[in-house]
Formats: sequence, C-alpha cells, structure tokens
Amino acid sequence: MIYHVVSRDEWNADPDRPYTPVSLAEDGFVHCSPDEETTLTIVNAFYRTSPRPLLALVLDEDRLTANCEWEAAAPAPPPGVAESTLFPHVFGPVNRDAVERVLEVRWDDEGRATGLVDAD
Repeated sequence: MIYHVVSRDEWNADPDRPYTPVSLAEDGFVHCSPDEETTLTIVNAFYRTSPRPLLALVLDEDRLTANCEWEAAAPAPPPGVAESTLFPHVFGPVNRDAVERVLEVRWDDEGRATGLVDAD
C-alpha cells in the first residue's frame, strides 16, 4: 500500500472520474509516500496550513491502472525522512477502485499531524 495526501474537498470534487491532482499536470506524476510514518512527516513539512480535513488515500499499487515508479526525492527528502527513502510516483490519474481506504489526518493542539484514522 502507498499513501497520497489530499484535502477532502479536492478528493470529493469529481467522484465519478479518476482522481487527477494538480501535481499530475505540474510535475508529471501523483506524489505518494511509502508508509504512514513518512506520510505524517510529509504532512508536517508541507501541509500544516492546507485546508482541513486532510485525507490520506491508501492506494493498492497493484490495482493502479497508471504506472507507478519508486524514485528518490529530488532534490532531497523532507526533514525527518531518511535520504535512502524511495517515493512512489504515479504517472497518470488514480483510478478510484485502487483506493483501499480513506484515512483522515489527526492533529495535536500545536497543529502537528499525529496519526491517521478512518475517515467518517
């Protein structure tokens, strides 16, 4: 399983079509992370001020219709992520039937992501 972070509004915007985030057009792929711990580190590095609720899609890599490649972060991984960590990049829209679970990011009183729980 791989993880992708998205706001609830963005995820729900067009539920009858494959999910196509802005990063696909801008970077050529959908940014994902390899596990929950890395996902939380990325949320704390890049998404603390993003619209909430913030979700983490748990994707079954084997069910993706788009190609997924594991690559090093460029130019470097975010603080707290090991230099050797490879990140899954999905080179096309995410077919919704590849989404195994939808989790919601939980936050502490200081605005740090602390965990993922089943979304309501």
